[in-house]
Amino acid sequence: MKSKLYVLVCIGLLGAIIPAVRADEWDQKTGFTFSAPVEIPGQVLLPGTYVFKLADSSSDRNIVQVFNKDENHLYATFLAIPDYRLKPADRPIITFDERPAGSPEAVKAWFYPGENYGHDFVYPKPKATVLAKANQAPVPSMPAELAENTTMPAQTVQEPHVVAMKTAPLKAQTPAEEEVEIAEVFALQATDVPLPAQLPTTASNLPLIGIFGLLSLGAALGLRWGASQVR
Repeated sequence: MKSKLYVLVCIGLLGAIIPAVRADEWDQKTGFTFSAPVEIPGQVLLPGTYVFKLADSSSDRNIVQVFNKDENHLYATFLAIPDYRLKPADRPIITFDERPAGSPEAVKAWFYPGENYGHDFVYPKPKATVLAKANQAPVPSMPAELAENTTMPAQTVQEPHVVAMKTAPLKAQTPAEEEVEIAEVFALQATDVPLPAQLPTTASNLPLIGIFGLLSLGAALGLRWGASQVR
């Protein structure tokens, strides 16, 4: 394959991207400042600062949302499939697909610091086909008619247009402009090793201690009653 993959680790490609804020472990919130236009599923982002994070859901950990710097405007909500790295990085990483001539850089995947698993962006079919041909590598895709769903407002992941994306059949576009089942070319990422849901630790040992305490007290009273009966 003559595929080229642009990997940006904090300093970015030709100054195109600079991390702006520290990420959060639960939603993996990470800020990036782009000095040139970049493409994400459904649209092109103009130069500026954006916040990438996972949607607020304990079950759907492969929905990415992109906000403005102040997080009061949502630009996009789109799907991703798990992507894997052998060695986690200590800083945020964004990778770019090679672009066709005259097109903005298209974000391929985003990795949170310290994580083996990142998020490989799923593009609408027409764009995925172009990227696959330009990179000589398969690109995950969703139905073309769902492209506009990525730019609709989404308060929760249960919004109808988000559900439509989640339930849509995902495919993969090949460099030969063929459409194949996504598991055929992304078997590890799509099926075998799902992204772990990193739920925050909120449980406490106190209820368990209380239960053991009550059981111990009951056992002691039972022994004492038994001894009194023997006398």
